[in-house]
Amino acid sequence: MEEQNLDGQLNIELSEEIAEGIYSNLAIITHSNTEFVVDFIRVMPGVPKARVKSRIVLTPEHAKRLARALEDNIEKFEAVNGRIKVMDEGAIPMNFGGPTAQA
Repeated sequence: MEEQNLDGQLNIELSEEIAEGIYSNLAIITHSNTEFVVDFIRVMPGVPKARVKSRIVLTPEHAKRLARALEDNIEKFEAVNGRIKVMDEGAIPMNFGGPTAQA
């Protein structure tokens, strides 16, 4: 377990395995009165079944902090790269918008 420095900074360790990250193109968020659960999923074209690749459990306060941090980072991204286009909120693109594969 990492200890805090005397100057109040926290040393955060990132293993090589975790640093590689996990690709996700779908997130499902559920909540109870005490926690938020975010499941990160990878949906593949033509595959009707997808598996949760990572699950993060947050307190409501931390979930709100995360939402604010994401909003701030999206604003900064869009200021440099332009507006992010979002398709219909209810649709999950099972074909990723491209042509259907043929054998």
